[in-house]
Amino acid sequence: MTGADRTDRRRVIESARRSIERVLLGGDRRYRRDQVLELAGVPFERGHELWRALGFSSVSDDAVVFTDGDVEALRTTYELISSGLLDPAAALSTARMQGQFLSRLAEWQVSLLQDVLAANPELAADERQLVRLLERLIPDQERLQNYVWRRHLAAYAGRTLAAGQPMEAGNLVVGFADMVGFTRLTRRSDEADLIQVVDLFDTVTAEVVSEHGGRIVKMIGDEVLFVADTPARGAEVGLRLVERAESEDGLPPLRAGLAYGRVLSRFGDVYGSVVNIAARLTSVARPGTILVDVGMADALTGESAFTLRSRRPVSVRGFARLKPSVLRRTGPVGTPHIPLEPADPPIRSPRRNR
Repeated sequence: MTGADRTDRRRVIESARRSIERVLLGGDRRYRRDQVLELAGVPFERGHELWRALGFSSVSDDAVVFTDGDVEALRTTYELISSGLLDPAAALSTARMQGQFLSRLAEWQVSLLQDVLAANPELAADERQLVRLLERLIPDQERLQNYVWRRHLAAYAGRTLAAGQPMEAGNLVVGFADMVGFTRLTRRSDEADLIQVVDLFDTVTAEVVSEHGGRIVKMIGDEVLFVADTPARGAEVGLRLVERAESEDGLPPLRAGLAYGRVLSRFGDVYGSVVNIAARLTSVARPGTILVDVGMADALTGESAFTLRSRRPVSVRGFARLKPSVLRRTGPVGTPHIPLEPADPPIRSPRRNR
């Protein structure tokens, strides 16, 4: 490729980028930072904090990077703060949460677009076709995302009203489940194989957790963090995850840890010692097994669907002498087998010297 060809290619790519940006941002970049803040009526420091909280990098004072959409977003946010409906600290926390979540969503959606363009190279070669495709897809995506957000909002609002107490703190089951041997798998598999395993894990966890009354908090690499409102629901989710992995071709076995108690829920995440205990129990569980803490075991007392077997105390990072129990199902013949950890070896009395 000659120098002229490379220049032409860069020019085509830059033209396509600008066209795509106009579709996505609703117009051209027109304003510097001082201009967008003046038009929105937002103090400099407040606007700068919100921009960083959303996850966008700082820009120089003379960079023309802002659009009319940025003006409207800043104005709306500042009006909510000024009216007293949203205090400044909550506004920044909300902006950070939205920025982190939506940046991941955008990355995934661009990856899907790359797959579409790879399968249809004629779209990538024709700027007008590409722009028309985006102009058709973006409104549909916006409507779908808005619908999903409203459905989740309705569900959470319903739970809060039914509970009659704030959702920030309360008793929850916290569970972790991770793929056993995933580190070894990454060393001996290529990218395509890993993508297939991760996609299957994401699919299985999403189906099982939602179907049995739990909620996924987040996916963390090769593990899932979920919560459930009641011990019975949490136990069912954990058992179903392990059983499903056992029967699913192409998915490594899972191990899980469950803990029950008071949890702080904030901006879609969960915090507290219950979360840490569940994570530590997962780290010491054997493949295909579920360990639960004392709080979870006590809460399941009287639940005929489940069987608990005490294990010796274990010491893990941050917690000395946790007293776990192995959870398994008390089910009919034909229930998928979950291997129970072998009984602890008998304690032998020391020999006496004769």
